[in-house]
Amino acid sequence: MAIVMMTSAAVSSGQTVADKKPDTTKPVPGTTASSAAYAELLLRKTELQSDLESLVVEYTEEFPKVKEIRFVLTLVDRDAARLGKVKMADVSRLTLALGKLLVRKIELETDLWKLQGNYKDEHPEVKRAKRKIEIYEAAIAEILN
Repeated sequence: MAIVMMTSAAVSSGQTVADKKPDTTKPVPGTTASSAAYAELLLRKTELQSDLESLVVEYTEEFPKVKEIRFVLTLVDRDAARLGKVKMADVSRLTLALGKLLVRKIELETDLWKLQGNYKDEHPEVKRAKRKIEIYEAAIAEILN
């Protein structure tokens, strides 16, 4: 029923179903939204949005912390969409541990983003940060595949 309503809403707004971007803040009931991993990502997203709301009252979009939070929110949305692609038969894999791995990987990716603002990719700190992310991604892939 929800899919039909989303399709008719997309058609009535002039969008095709393929053009409609997934809204990770309102997943379709009965999907991965009830998983512990998704809940962990949603918790992090909520914390970030709350922090962002308090910052934008006093600072512009160019303020470094505002930019950082917006970057992290895109990473959270990316990973939430990744969880949304998990088949219903594999939803049991979406554990709290997976959610914690995803959140930690996002933190590491944020650290890398900051490092890359100051250093070139050849710098040892950047290489270390990339390697840590690879390790977390391998663990996540092992769970999801």
